[in-house]
Amino acid sequence: MAVFTPVSAEELALLLARYDAGTLVSAKGIAEGVENSNFLVDTTTGRYILTLYEGRVDVADLPFFLTLLDHLADRGLPVPRAIRDRAGVQVQTVAGRPACLIEYLTGVSVTHPTAAQTRSAGAALGSLHAGLRDFAPRRPNALGITGWNALADRCGPDLDRVAPGLAARVADERAYLDAHWPHDLPVSVIHADLFPDNVLMLGDAVTGIIDFYFACADIRVLDVAITHASWCFDADGSTFHPDRAAALLAGYAETFGLSDAERAALPVLARGASLRFALTRAWDWLNTPADALVTRKDPAAFVRRMDAYRDRPMKELFPL
Repeated sequence: MAVFTPVSAEELALLLARYDAGTLVSAKGIAEGVENSNFLVDTTTGRYILTLYEGRVDVADLPFFLTLLDHLADRGLPVPRAIRDRAGVQVQTVAGRPACLIEYLTGVSVTHPTAAQTRSAGAALGSLHAGLRDFAPRRPNALGITGWNALADRCGPDLDRVAPGLAARVADERAYLDAHWPHDLPVSVIHADLFPDNVLMLGDAVTGIIDFYFACADIRVLDVAITHASWCFDADGSTFHPDRAAALLAGYAETFGLSDAERAALPVLARGASLRFALTRAWDWLNTPADALVTRKDPAAFVRRMDAYRDRPMKELFPL
C-alpha cells in the first residue's frame, strides 16, 4: 500500500454518499507498499479501506480481482470484498483514478513472524489454493519469467545505480532460470504476493489475506516459493530461519500439500521469486516519484535471498 494520489475530504464525502456507509469522520493515507494509493477511512458506521488504482494495476484486470475476492469470501476465506454502492457498482472514480471502497479486516501484519505464525500462514495459503480449485477465470502472470526478463531489459545498466554489480548478477540469474525453469507442474490462480504485510493476524491466527492485485494463473507451487522467500528470512534477507521454513511447509501440508515434483522444484522457483522481487524493487527504486508518500524497499534484500537459494542445501531450505 502507498499514497501516490491525494484525496480531499470533499471527494471522500462525495464517494461515501453513494454508499450506505455513514458519513466521513476521518481518513489517513497508508504509506506501506508501492503499488496503489490507500487510505484508512473511518465513518459514522464503521471503518473501510479506500484503494485508488495507480499505473501498475490495469483497470481491465479489476473485474478479475473483484470476482476472485467474491469467490473466496463466498467460500469462507478471510478476504476483503470490494463493497457495492447503492447501484451495485464496485469500481468508482476518485481523484481521477479508478477506486474501490473495501471491507476492513481486523488484525495486524507481523514484521518478525514466529514459527507458529508462519505455520498459520502456510495453512492459510493451502486453504486459499483449495478454495481456488473451482475458480475458472484466468489472468496471465505479467511478472512471471517472461515478464521479469522484460523488466530486467528495461532496467538495463541502470541496475548498477541501485547496487554496483547488480546488472551482472541479474544476468547470471536470468541465464540459470531460463535453463532450469519447470514447465510441467500444475497451474492455478495464485496470490503471488503473500508477504507478511499481506496477512493479518491476531496472535498466531490468520484473520485476513489482503492485496490480491498480483493474483494470476501460474505454477501453483510458485505461490509457496514466494511465501517461503518472504516469511522465512529476516526482512533484509540476511538471516534464514529454518524453523519458519519447516513450519510453513507443515502448515501448507495440513490444508493442501505438495507433490514430490513440486517439492523438488521449490529451489529454482524460489530463486525465480527472489529475482522477480529484486527487479520490481529495483524498478521502483529507480522510478518512484520523489514526492510520493511511499516506502521504497531495498532490492538487495532479495538479491541476498537469491544467493541463499543458490548456495544453501535444499534439505536446509525446505525441510521435510
